[in-house]
Amino acid sequence: MNPENLTVLEKKQFAKLNKKLRHETGKAIIDYNMIEDGDRVMVCLSGGADSYTMLDILIQLQAAAPISFDIIAVNLDQKQPGFPEDILPRYLENLGIEYKIVQKDTYSIVKDKIPEGKTTCSLCSRLRRGILYNAAVELRATKLALGHHADDIVETLFLNMFFGAKMKTMPPKLISDDKRNIVIRPLAYCREADIKAYSAFKAFPIIPCNLCGSQENLQRQAVKKMLAQWDETNPGRVNNCFNSIRNIVPSHLADLKAFDFVNMDLERADELTEFDTAFDNEIDVIPTAQSKSGVENFDPTEMVTIVEL
Repeated sequence: MNPENLTVLEKKQFAKLNKKLRHETGKAIIDYNMIEDGDRVMVCLSGGADSYTMLDILIQLQAAAPISFDIIAVNLDQKQPGFPEDILPRYLENLGIEYKIVQKDTYSIVKDKIPEGKTTCSLCSRLRRGILYNAAVELRATKLALGHHADDIVETLFLNMFFGAKMKTMPPKLISDDKRNIVIRPLAYCREADIKAYSAFKAFPIIPCNLCGSQENLQRQAVKKMLAQWDETNPGRVNNCFNSIRNIVPSHLADLKAFDFVNMDLERADELTEFDTAFDNEIDVIPTAQSKSGVENFDPTEMVTIVEL
């Protein structure tokens, strides 16, 4: 779909979607102070819908922002068979922005280390991350922008809970593990469905991420499927999951490092912001006979079944 060939209705839909993504991206940037005056932002461009959308929205915000910051787009050519080397340079030259193509043969390394038939994504992503961190330093970038969105963040939350016994996920902003870079995720508030729709409107020249032949981690596939089902049967649930990680109450969890349960006493009660209420509003958790839907409509099968993962 080419934006120039849209119908009047499609143009209205595109304008509405563009406004939404700009608002959500701008809000995330402001909330987490992702981009500051004078920053040089390295936008990691993979050739997928997420990174194309991130670059496109950041360029729009750059033109309208009350601060001044530079953008440099960086793509890592990992020498995967069939990788179309001409697509991104041509696209970026047409945009007229600064860019760099980093060439590193990580494909051979991954194929040498990972047995045939096994998922290579984990090692590939670690190698890619290290190369991009080095590139950010070499290019004097003050921020390194990745295209992860709200769905990625919620998926990672459940992956860590189900398979790692940790409540952690991808934060909107962090210091890299090499302590040389500040990593930001400007699309943290954006939903994947909106990004895909925007990408279709813009007709970005998408490069598939499975040129190596590897498939996505089966555990992530299972969690992604679970969230998709929630979106279909319980609209708003995934958004609530995302919002919950922005609204943590340490005294109502069980992490001894996050809250001092050991020394809790009545003399410190004034320091607490939450007291003995398991649910803020139980009527919203399980419908009652007085609620609109009624308890007779409550379906326990809609609860999470971890064993299916």
